Amino acid sequence: MTNILIINGSILAENGWVDPGFLCIREGKIRQIGAGTPSPGQIDEAKEVLDARHCAILPGLTNAHTHLSQTFMRGLAGGRTLIDWLKDVIWPIQAVISPEEMYLAALLGLVENLRCGAIRVTDHHKITGTPAHTNEVLKAAREVSLRFTLARSWSDRGKNPESLENILSDFRRLFDLSRDDDHIEIANGPLALWRCSEGALQATHQLVLEHGAFTHFHVSESQDEVQMSLDEYDLRPVEWLETIGVLGPDTQIVHAVWVDDDEIKLIADANAQVIHCPVSNAVLGSGVAPVAQMLGHGVDILLGTDGPASNDTQDIWETLKGAVNFARATSLNPTILPPSQALKLATGGKTLRVNDPADVIVVNLDHSRVVPVQDINSALVLGTHGSDVQTVIVGGEILMKNGNIAIVDEKALYDECRDAIQSLRKRAEIS
Repeated sequence: MTNILIINGSILAENGWVDPGFLCIREGKIRQIGAGTPSPGQIDEAKEVLDARHCAILPGLTNAHTHLSQTFMRGLAGGRTLIDWLKDVIWPIQAVISPEEMYLAALLGLVENLRCGAIRVTDHHKITGTPAHTNEVLKAAREVSLRFTLARSWSDRGKNPESLENILSDFRRLFDLSRDDDHIEIANGPLALWRCSEGALQATHQLVLEHGAFTHFHVSESQDEVQMSLDEYDLRPVEWLETIGVLGPDTQIVHAVWVDDDEIKLIADANAQVIHCPVSNAVLGSGVAPVAQMLGHGVDILLGTDGPASNDTQDIWETLKGAVNFARATSLNPTILPPSQALKLATGGKTLRVNDPADVIVVNLDHSRVVPVQDINSALVLGTHGSDVQTVIVGGEILMKNGNIAIVDEKALYDECRDAIQSLRKRAEIS
Protein backbone atom coordinates (compact mmCIF):
# COMPACT_ATOMS: atom_id res chain seq x y z
CA MET A 1 0.00 0.00 0.00
CA THR A 2 1.20 3.54 -0.80
CA ASN A 3 1.93 5.54 2.35
CA ILE A 4 1.87 8.95 0.68
CA LEU A 5 0.56 9.92 -2.76
CA ILE A 6 1.35 13.40 -4.09
CA ILE A 7 -0.80 14.41 -7.05
CA ASN A 8 -1.28 17.24 -9.58
CA GLY A 9 2.20 18.76 -9.15
CA SER A 10 5.21 19.53 -11.35
CA ILE A 11 7.85 16.91 -10.50
CA LEU A 12 11.61 17.39 -10.94
CA ALA A 13 12.43 13.90 -12.20
CA GLU A 14 15.60 12.38 -13.62
CA ASN A 15 14.79 13.35 -17.22
CA GLY A 16 13.30 16.75 -16.50
CA TRP A 17 10.02 18.14 -15.26
CA VAL A 18 6.97 15.89 -15.28
CA ASP A 19 4.10 18.38 -15.45
CA PRO A 20 1.63 17.49 -14.17
CA GLY A 21 2.51 14.27 -12.45
CA PHE A 22 2.14 12.12 -9.36
CA LEU A 23 4.59 10.55 -6.93
CA CYS A 24 4.08 7.49 -4.72
CA ILE A 25 5.99 6.97 -1.47
CA ARG A 26 6.08 3.65 0.32
CA GLU A 27 8.31 2.35 3.13
CA GLY A 28 10.41 5.51 3.10
CA LYS A 29 11.24 5.44 -0.60
CA ILE A 30 9.92 6.82 -3.85
CA ARG A 31 8.19 3.90 -5.57
CA GLN A 32 6.63 5.52 -8.62
CA ILE A 33 6.74 8.75 -10.58
CA GLY A 34 4.07 9.07 -13.24
CA ALA A 35 2.73 11.62 -15.69
CA GLY A 36 -0.83 12.84 -15.46
CA THR A 37 -3.01 11.45 -12.71
CA PRO A 38 -2.87 8.15 -10.81
CA SER A 39 -5.62 5.57 -11.13
CA PRO A 40 -8.63 5.78 -8.81
CA GLY A 41 -7.39 2.57 -7.20
CA GLN A 42 -4.04 4.15 -6.32
CA ILE A 43 -5.81 7.10 -4.74
CA ASP A 44 -8.10 4.81 -2.72
CA GLU A 45 -5.15 2.71 -1.51
CA ALA A 46 -3.04 5.65 -0.31
CA LYS A 47 -2.96 6.36 3.41
CA GLU A 48 -2.36 10.05 2.71
CA VAL A 49 -3.04 12.05 -0.47
CA LEU A 50 -1.40 15.47 -0.88
CA ASP A 51 -2.73 17.73 -3.62
CA ALA A 52 0.17 19.70 -5.13
CA ARG A 53 -1.78 21.66 -7.73
CA HIS A 54 0.20 24.80 -8.75
CA CYS A 55 3.21 23.47 -6.82
CA ALA A 56 6.67 22.14 -7.64
CA ILE A 57 7.73 18.78 -6.20
CA LEU A 58 11.49 18.47 -5.92
CA PRO A 59 14.29 17.01 -3.79
CA GLY A 60 14.87 18.61 -0.41
CA LEU A 61 17.52 21.31 -0.61
CA THR A 62 21.02 21.37 0.87
CA ASN A 63 22.30 24.07 3.21
CA ALA A 64 25.94 23.04 3.11
CA HIS A 65 27.28 25.52 5.67
CA THR A 66 25.76 27.21 8.68
CA HIS A 67 26.45 27.82 12.36
CA LEU A 68 23.31 26.94 14.32
CA SER A 69 24.55 28.59 17.51
CA GLN A 70 24.37 31.92 15.70
CA THR A 71 20.58 31.99 15.72
CA PHE A 72 21.24 33.69 19.07
CA MET A 73 23.60 36.21 17.43
CA ARG A 74 21.40 37.62 14.66
CA GLY A 75 21.59 41.29 13.82
CA LEU A 76 24.97 41.97 15.42
CA ALA A 77 27.26 42.02 12.37
CA GLY A 78 26.64 45.56 11.14
CA GLY A 79 29.53 47.98 10.93
CA ARG A 80 32.28 45.48 11.80
CA THR A 81 34.98 43.78 9.75
CA LEU A 82 35.07 39.99 9.85
CA ILE A 83 37.84 39.81 12.45
CA ASP A 84 36.35 42.56 14.65
CA TRP A 85 32.92 40.91 14.41
CA LEU A 86 34.41 37.64 15.65
CA LYS A 87 36.30 39.30 18.52
CA ASP A 88 33.56 41.72 19.63
CA VAL A 89 30.44 39.56 19.26
CA ILE A 90 30.83 35.94 18.26
CA TRP A 91 33.62 34.82 20.56
CA PRO A 92 32.21 36.51 23.72
CA ILE A 93 28.80 34.88 23.25
CA GLN A 94 30.32 31.51 22.39
CA ALA A 95 32.40 31.69 25.56
CA VAL A 96 29.38 31.87 27.90
CA ILE A 97 26.53 30.05 26.14
CA SER A 98 25.20 27.14 28.21
CA PRO A 99 24.37 23.64 26.86
CA GLU A 100 20.67 24.38 27.38
CA GLU A 101 20.96 27.60 25.36
CA MET A 102 22.93 25.72 22.73
CA TYR A 103 20.05 23.26 22.41
CA LEU A 104 17.50 26.07 21.94
CA ALA A 105 19.68 27.85 19.37
CA ALA A 106 20.22 24.63 17.40
CA LEU A 107 16.55 23.70 17.53
CA LEU A 108 15.52 27.16 16.33
CA GLY A 109 18.06 27.04 13.50
CA LEU A 110 16.95 23.60 12.37
CA VAL A 111 13.29 24.65 12.38
CA GLU A 112 14.23 27.61 10.17
CA ASN A 113 16.02 25.30 7.73
CA LEU A 114 13.07 22.90 7.74
CA ARG A 115 10.65 25.72 6.96
CA CYS A 116 12.82 26.76 4.00
CA GLY A 117 12.96 23.22 2.60
CA ALA A 118 16.61 22.51 3.47
CA ILE A 119 16.59 18.87 4.52
CA ARG A 120 20.38 18.37 4.39
CA VAL A 121 22.15 20.74 6.78
CA THR A 122 25.82 21.01 7.69
CA ASP A 123 26.43 22.77 10.99
CA HIS A 124 29.99 24.00 11.42
CA HIS A 125 29.71 23.57 15.17
CA LYS A 126 32.04 25.95 17.00
CA ILE A 127 31.01 25.60 20.63
CA THR A 128 32.88 22.57 21.89
CA GLY A 129 33.91 23.73 25.37
CA THR A 130 32.21 20.70 26.85
CA PRO A 131 30.88 17.50 25.25
CA ALA A 132 27.46 18.55 26.59
CA HIS A 133 27.28 21.47 24.14
CA THR A 134 27.82 19.17 21.18
CA ASN A 135 25.46 16.55 22.57
CA GLU A 136 22.69 19.14 22.80
CA VAL A 137 23.10 19.99 19.11
CA LEU A 138 22.79 16.30 18.23
CA LYS A 139 19.73 16.06 20.47
CA ALA A 140 18.05 18.89 18.55
CA ALA A 141 19.00 17.30 15.23
CA ARG A 142 17.44 13.98 16.24
CA GLU A 143 14.23 15.72 17.27
CA VAL A 144 13.85 17.60 13.98
CA SER A 145 14.92 14.56 11.90
CA LEU A 146 16.60 16.35 9.01
CA ARG A 147 19.68 14.81 7.40
CA PHE A 148 22.33 16.47 9.50
CA THR A 149 26.11 16.79 9.41
CA LEU A 150 27.92 18.10 12.47
CA ALA A 151 31.32 19.42 11.41
CA ARG A 152 33.00 19.48 14.80
CA SER A 153 35.13 22.61 15.01
CA TRP A 154 38.53 22.88 16.67
CA SER A 155 41.69 24.96 16.83
CA ASP A 156 45.05 24.13 18.35
CA ARG A 157 46.61 27.57 17.91
CA GLY A 158 45.76 31.02 19.24
CA LYS A 159 43.32 31.72 22.05
CA ASN A 160 42.08 28.70 24.06
CA PRO A 161 43.81 26.03 21.96
CA GLU A 162 42.75 22.39 22.21
CA SER A 163 45.26 19.60 22.40
CA LEU A 164 45.38 17.25 19.43
CA GLU A 165 44.81 14.33 21.79
CA ASN A 166 41.54 15.84 23.00
CA ILE A 167 40.40 16.71 19.48
CA LEU A 168 40.96 13.20 18.16
CA SER A 169 39.39 11.64 21.25
CA ASP A 170 36.23 13.68 20.86
CA PHE A 171 35.98 12.82 17.17
CA ARG A 172 36.11 9.11 18.08
CA ARG A 173 33.39 9.70 20.68
CA LEU A 174 31.17 11.44 18.13
CA PHE A 175 31.67 8.75 15.50
CA ASP A 176 30.66 6.16 18.10
CA LEU A 177 27.57 8.17 19.09
CA SER A 178 26.35 8.52 15.51
CA ARG A 179 27.28 5.09 14.18
CA ASP A 180 23.73 3.71 14.10
CA ASP A 181 21.94 6.95 13.18
CA ASP A 182 21.24 7.19 9.44
CA HIS A 183 20.22 10.86 9.74
CA ILE A 184 23.43 12.13 11.41
CA GLU A 185 26.99 12.35 10.12
CA ILE A 186 30.18 13.72 11.69
CA ALA A 187 32.79 15.73 9.80
CA ASN A 188 36.09 17.45 10.56
CA GLY A 189 35.54 21.21 11.01
CA PRO A 190 38.83 23.09 11.57
CA LEU A 191 38.06 26.71 12.47
CA ALA A 192 40.37 28.58 10.13
CA LEU A 193 43.79 27.82 8.73
CA TRP A 194 45.53 30.46 10.83
CA ARG A 195 44.12 28.78 13.99
CA CYS A 196 45.24 25.24 13.04
CA SER A 197 48.64 23.60 12.85
CA GLU A 198 49.82 21.50 9.93
CA GLY A 199 50.12 18.34 12.03
CA ALA A 200 46.64 18.66 13.52
CA LEU A 201 45.05 19.30 10.13
CA GLN A 202 46.73 16.20 8.72
CA ALA A 203 45.85 14.00 11.71
CA THR A 204 42.18 15.02 11.90
CA HIS A 205 41.74 14.75 8.13
CA GLN A 206 43.18 11.24 8.18
CA LEU A 207 40.93 10.19 11.05
CA VAL A 208 37.71 11.31 9.35
CA LEU A 209 38.76 9.66 6.10
CA GLU A 210 39.04 6.39 8.01
CA HIS A 211 35.39 6.86 9.04
CA GLY A 212 34.19 7.70 5.52
CA ALA A 213 33.75 11.38 6.40
CA PHE A 214 35.26 14.66 5.17
CA THR A 215 36.94 17.90 6.21
CA HIS A 216 34.93 21.13 6.08
CA PHE A 217 36.54 24.50 6.85
CA HIS A 218 36.69 28.23 6.16
CA VAL A 219 39.31 29.10 3.54
CA SER A 220 40.13 32.50 2.02
CA GLU A 221 37.01 34.22 3.31
CA SER A 222 38.86 37.51 3.70
CA GLN A 223 41.95 39.17 2.30
CA ASP A 224 43.45 39.22 5.80
CA GLU A 225 43.40 35.40 5.91
CA VAL A 226 45.23 35.18 2.60
CA GLN A 227 47.89 37.60 3.80
CA MET A 228 48.38 35.65 7.02
CA SER A 229 49.04 32.50 4.98
CA LEU A 230 51.49 34.31 2.71
CA ASP A 231 53.28 35.80 5.70
CA GLU A 232 53.66 32.46 7.50
CA TYR A 233 54.07 29.93 4.68
CA ASP A 234 54.87 32.05 1.62
CA LEU A 235 51.91 30.24 0.03
CA ARG A 236 48.28 31.12 -0.56
CA PRO A 237 45.82 29.06 1.55
CA VAL A 238 44.75 26.52 -1.08
CA GLU A 239 48.36 26.11 -2.22
CA TRP A 240 49.36 25.35 1.37
CA LEU A 241 46.56 22.82 1.81
CA GLU A 242 47.68 21.05 -1.33
CA THR A 243 51.30 20.84 -0.12
CA ILE A 244 50.29 19.28 3.23
CA GLY A 245 47.94 16.72 1.67
CA VAL A 246 44.62 18.12 2.92
CA LEU A 247 43.07 18.92 -0.45
CA GLY A 248 41.08 16.21 -2.16
CA PRO A 249 37.62 14.83 -2.97
CA ASP A 250 36.90 14.65 0.77
CA THR A 251 37.62 18.35 1.32
CA GLN A 252 35.01 21.11 1.41
CA ILE A 253 36.37 24.62 0.97
CA VAL A 254 33.93 27.08 2.53
CA HIS A 255 33.79 30.64 1.09
CA ALA A 256 36.81 30.70 -1.29
CA VAL A 257 36.20 34.40 -1.88
CA TRP A 258 39.84 35.32 -2.41
CA VAL A 259 41.19 32.36 -4.39
CA ASP A 260 43.17 33.08 -7.54
CA ASP A 261 43.15 31.19 -10.84
CA ASP A 262 45.94 28.83 -9.81
CA GLU A 263 44.09 27.92 -6.63
CA ILE A 264 40.86 27.31 -8.56
CA LYS A 265 42.74 24.89 -10.80
CA LEU A 266 44.14 23.11 -7.73
CA ILE A 267 40.61 22.77 -6.29
CA ALA A 268 39.29 21.43 -9.60
CA ASP A 269 42.17 18.97 -10.08
CA ALA A 270 41.69 17.67 -6.52
CA ASN A 271 37.90 17.25 -7.03
CA ALA A 272 37.36 19.25 -3.85
CA GLN A 273 34.05 21.03 -3.29
CA VAL A 274 33.47 24.74 -2.74
CA ILE A 275 30.68 25.85 -0.43
CA HIS A 276 29.54 29.25 -1.68
CA CYS A 277 27.96 31.66 0.84
CA PRO A 278 27.23 34.78 -1.25
CA VAL A 279 24.79 36.58 1.05
CA SER A 280 26.96 36.24 4.15
CA ASN A 281 30.06 37.34 2.22
CA ALA A 282 28.19 40.42 1.04
CA VAL A 283 26.81 41.32 4.49
CA LEU A 284 30.29 41.18 6.00
CA GLY A 285 31.83 43.05 3.07
CA SER A 286 34.20 40.17 2.45
CA GLY A 287 33.76 40.17 -1.32
CA VAL A 288 32.28 37.89 -3.99
CA ALA A 289 33.68 34.46 -4.78
CA PRO A 290 34.79 33.99 -8.42
CA VAL A 291 32.01 31.53 -9.22
CA ALA A 292 32.13 32.03 -12.98
CA GLN A 293 35.79 31.00 -13.05
CA MET A 294 35.10 28.05 -10.77
CA LEU A 295 32.31 26.81 -13.00
CA GLY A 296 34.58 27.24 -16.00
CA HIS A 297 37.08 24.85 -14.40
CA GLY A 298 34.37 22.35 -13.45
CA VAL A 299 34.53 22.96 -9.69
CA ASP A 300 31.66 21.32 -7.79
CA ILE A 301 29.78 24.04 -5.89
CA LEU A 302 27.18 23.78 -3.15
CA LEU A 303 25.42 26.62 -1.37
CA GLY A 304 25.51 27.62 2.27
CA THR A 305 23.62 30.35 4.06
CA ASP A 306 26.38 30.66 6.66
CA GLY A 307 25.35 31.41 10.21
CA PRO A 308 22.45 33.72 11.10
CA ALA A 309 24.90 36.13 12.71
CA SER A 310 26.22 37.13 9.29
CA ASN A 311 23.32 36.55 6.89
CA ASP A 312 20.93 37.03 8.98
CA THR A 313 18.58 34.31 7.74
CA GLN A 314 19.02 30.71 6.71
CA ASP A 315 16.73 31.03 3.69
CA ILE A 316 18.57 28.92 1.12
CA TRP A 317 16.32 30.33 -1.64
CA GLU A 318 17.64 33.81 -0.91
CA THR A 319 21.17 32.42 -1.07
CA LEU A 320 20.39 30.73 -4.39
CA LYS A 321 19.16 33.95 -6.01
CA GLY A 322 22.12 35.81 -4.53
CA ALA A 323 24.53 33.32 -6.07
CA VAL A 324 23.04 33.87 -9.51
CA ASN A 325 22.95 37.66 -9.21
CA PHE A 326 26.48 38.08 -7.86
CA ALA A 327 27.98 35.67 -10.42
CA ARG A 328 26.39 37.58 -13.28
CA ALA A 329 27.17 41.03 -11.89
CA THR A 330 30.85 40.33 -11.28
CA SER A 331 31.39 38.55 -14.60
CA LEU A 332 29.22 40.99 -16.59
CA ASN A 333 27.71 37.88 -18.14
CA PRO A 334 23.93 37.31 -17.93
CA THR A 335 24.29 33.75 -19.26
CA ILE A 336 26.14 32.50 -16.17
CA LEU A 337 24.08 30.08 -14.05
CA PRO A 338 20.89 29.71 -16.08
CA PRO A 339 18.03 28.70 -13.77
CA SER A 340 18.16 24.97 -14.57
CA GLN A 341 21.88 24.87 -13.68
CA ALA A 342 21.51 27.18 -10.69
CA LEU A 343 18.83 25.00 -9.11
CA LYS A 344 21.35 22.14 -8.97
CA LEU A 345 23.48 24.21 -6.58
CA ALA A 346 20.62 24.09 -4.07
CA THR A 347 19.56 20.47 -4.65
CA GLY A 348 23.13 19.17 -4.74
CA GLY A 349 22.42 18.04 -8.31
CA LYS A 350 19.73 15.66 -7.09
CA THR A 351 16.48 14.86 -8.86
CA LEU A 352 13.59 12.66 -7.73
CA ARG A 353 14.17 9.04 -8.74
CA VAL A 354 12.36 5.79 -8.14
CA ASN A 355 13.84 3.72 -5.25
CA ASP A 356 15.69 6.70 -3.78
CA PRO A 357 14.89 7.79 -0.22
CA ALA A 358 11.74 9.90 -0.16
CA ASP A 359 13.34 13.26 0.64
CA VAL A 360 10.80 15.54 -1.00
CA ILE A 361 9.59 19.12 -0.70
CA VAL A 362 6.47 20.72 -2.13
CA VAL A 363 6.85 24.41 -3.07
CA ASN A 364 3.92 26.71 -3.70
CA LEU A 365 4.00 28.48 -7.08
CA ASP A 366 0.56 30.04 -6.73
CA HIS A 367 1.51 33.55 -5.60
CA SER A 368 2.10 37.00 -7.04
CA ARG A 369 5.91 36.71 -7.23
CA VAL A 370 5.84 33.97 -9.90
CA VAL A 371 2.40 33.82 -11.54
CA PRO A 372 2.11 33.22 -14.46
CA VAL A 373 4.69 30.43 -14.26
CA GLN A 374 6.18 30.19 -17.74
CA ASP A 375 9.40 28.48 -16.67
CA ILE A 376 9.42 26.41 -13.47
CA ASN A 377 13.18 26.70 -12.96
CA SER A 378 13.06 30.49 -13.21
CA ALA A 379 10.09 30.67 -10.85
CA LEU A 380 11.99 28.64 -8.25
CA VAL A 381 15.40 30.28 -8.60
CA LEU A 382 14.37 33.91 -9.01
CA GLY A 383 10.94 34.18 -7.40
CA THR A 384 10.77 31.78 -4.47
CA HIS A 385 11.17 32.49 -0.76
CA GLY A 386 11.56 29.97 2.05
CA SER A 387 8.01 30.78 3.14
CA ASP A 388 6.72 29.24 -0.10
CA VAL A 389 7.72 25.74 1.02
CA GLN A 390 4.50 23.98 2.01
CA THR A 391 5.42 20.39 2.78
CA VAL A 392 8.67 18.63 3.74
CA ILE A 393 9.12 14.86 3.72
CA VAL A 394 12.35 13.15 4.87
CA GLY A 395 12.74 9.41 4.50
CA GLY A 396 9.02 9.09 3.89
CA GLU A 397 8.11 10.93 7.12
CA ILE A 398 6.12 14.15 6.85
CA LEU A 399 7.93 16.79 8.94
CA MET A 400 5.88 19.74 7.72
CA LYS A 401 2.49 19.62 6.01
CA ASN A 402 0.79 22.66 4.48
CA GLY A 403 3.09 24.91 6.51
CA ASN A 404 2.41 23.20 9.83
CA ILE A 405 5.26 21.60 11.79
CA ALA A 406 3.98 18.92 14.14
CA ILE A 407 7.28 17.89 15.73
CA VAL A 408 7.96 21.20 17.54
CA ASP A 409 5.75 23.67 19.38
CA GLU A 410 7.09 26.71 17.54
CA LYS A 411 5.40 29.37 19.65
CA ALA A 412 6.77 27.87 22.86
CA LEU A 413 10.22 27.60 21.26
CA TYR A 414 10.21 31.26 20.24
CA ASP A 415 9.22 32.31 23.74
CA GLU A 416 12.01 30.23 25.29
CA CYS A 417 14.55 31.71 22.88
CA ARG A 418 13.47 35.28 23.65
CA ASP A 419 13.90 34.64 27.37
CA ALA A 420 17.24 32.88 26.95
CA ILE A 421 18.86 35.61 24.87
CA GLN A 422 18.39 38.23 27.60
CA SER A 423 20.45 36.27 30.09
CA LEU A 424 23.02 35.32 27.46
CA ARG A 425 23.64 38.90 26.32
CA LYS A 426 24.06 40.03 29.93
CA ARG A 427 26.67 37.33 30.66
CA ALA A 428 28.52 38.09 27.42
CA GLU A 429 28.41 41.82 28.17
CA ILE A 430 26.81 42.60 24.82
CA SER A 431 24.88 45.87 25.20
